Formats: sequence, structure tokens, C-alpha cells
Amino acid sequence: MRFCLLLSVPLLFLTACQQSSSKVIGVVPKGAGHAFWLTVKAGAQKAAAESGYTIEWNAPTLEVDASRQKDIVDSMITRRLAGIALAPVDRKALAGTVDRGTAAGIPMAIFDSGVDTANRLTYVATDNRAGGRLAARRLAEALGGKGKVAVVGFMPGSASTMEREAGFRDEIDANFPGIEIVVESFGMADRAKAMAVTENALTAHADLAGIFADNESSSAGALQAIKSRNAKQIKFVAFDANEQFVEDLHAGWIDALILQDPYQMGYETVKAITAKLSGGSPAPRRDLPATLVTRENIDSKEIPPMILPAFQRQLTQGGH
Repeated sequence: MRFCLLLSVPLLFLTACQQSSSKVIGVVPKGAGHAFWLTVKAGAQKAAAESGYTIEWNAPTLEVDASRQKDIVDSMITRRLAGIALAPVDRKALAGTVDRGTAAGIPMAIFDSGVDTANRLTYVATDNRAGGRLAARRLAEALGGKGKVAVVGFMPGSASTMEREAGFRDEIDANFPGIEIVVESFGMADRAKAMAVTENALTAHADLAGIFADNESSSAGALQAIKSRNAKQIKFVAFDANEQFVEDLHAGWIDALILQDPYQMGYETVKAITAKLSGGSPAPRRDLPATLVTRENIDSKEIPPMILPAFQRQLTQGGH
């Protein structure tokens, strides 16, 4: 009798764990520190709660750490969470992990950045190529259609930012023959690194007229380099934002911001998972528009409040 009781304890524990996991959706961004990701979290929590689920939020400390991100997702697959929402650090490195989750019957929804496998439930992201084109048009307009520019990217292998860079190049090549891209470098999710490569570009090209940075950390580093040289004449277009960027936009250090809607991204990704779990068939892809924000329109009604850093801070502090 005692032997049977002992056997029943782990079985009961396993059953309890399975029941618990059946109402939990894993959400794994590239990182957890930026307001962007925390706003994604707020949207994901909202969508999960609407259908009686909770989220398990976990991310690598460094946004370039694909190995750690893989370990996090593998653990969620092993514990058979109800679904997993993932923003892959590297489109190739995480492909096999997404395949394994799908093979295990777990809805695998991809957001923010793509992955090199079709074995996913859906892909929800900003139209990053269009966002890069939008940045190119704005920078070309600010420069009067001519001048040398630098691109400060995120890291090789990150699908979302690579698409922004490709869109930027395509638009310049197709429509602005007077603009020359003389530097393309990477900040590697490190503001100090982004500042260093921007300073190198400014040193190598004394006549550099414009800079495009395609993510928050690269934008922050590039901005610091511009400020350190008091180079306010440089036309700077930044992708993503924080409250400091908004201040610097008003002050003229930044010409324009290209902003995403991270709240909607998190909401739509988790909503696709809950729809699938309820027997639905979510769309295989959802493209969200990027928004051009300038000093002229930042306070207008045409700018959705949820994309602005101040409102994002309210969301991440529980205001949603």
C-alpha cells in the first residue's frame, strides 16, 4: 500500500504541472530591459487574460544571445506550455527550436523578427522593409536629395533589422541617386559599440550628412556620438524610441523617429495563439505599419498614443 502511495505522488505532481502549463503561454522576446519589449509584454498579458490564460515572460539578458534564448524556449517546450510566442534573436539559430515546438503540438507564434522555417502558427511584425523605405525617404528629404549617409544596424542575422536595412538601401538606390551610403556598421545591441562605430564614420567622412540607425540601442549610441561632437547639422533618423529620444527630437538632435506599435504586436501574437487553442485558424502573417514621427506631427491626433514612449511607460507600470 505504501508503495502505491509513493508511486501516486509523482503522478499527481505531473498531472498538476500539466494542468498548470495548459493555461500558460510562453512569451520570449529578444531582451527584457527596453520599454519596447515591456510594452510587448503588456499587450501579450491583455490578450492572454481575455481568454483565461496567463503568460510566462522570459528573455536572454543580452539581445544577441541566441543560445540562451534557445534554452529558454526548449524548456517551455519540455514543460508543454499551451503556446509559445517568440521574437527570434537569430533567424537561423532558432529555426530548429520552432520546428521542435510545432512537432510537439505547441502553437509557435513568431513576432517582431522572422525565422527560417515555415513551421510556425503566425508571424506578427512591423513591415520592416517598408519602415526602412520610410526612413530613407525622410532622410533624403531632409538632405535635399544629396549627401553621404551612414547606416548603424543592430547585428547580422537579426531578420527584422536586416529587412529595415534592405528597405533603406532599396529606396535610396531606386529613387535617390544623389544619396551615397558610405558606411554600414553594427552596434551589436551595445550602445557603446554603436557610439564607437558612429564616431568612426564621422572621422572617416568629415562631410557625412546623415545617419540612419535601425533600432533603439544603435540609435542611442549614434545619438551620443553626434552630441559629443556637437554635430547638430547631421540629419539623424532613428528607428524606435525612448523618452530621451522624444526630448532630442524636440531639441533638433533627431530629425525623425520611425516608431512601431509594440503593444499591438504583443496583443496580436498572443491572440493568434489563443484563437488556435480555441479551434480557430489565425492568419499566417500580420504586418503592422511603422509611423513617421517628426517635430511637426508628434503632438497631433494622427499619432497613436500607444507608440509613444511616455504612454508605453504607463503601460509597463501597470496602467493598461
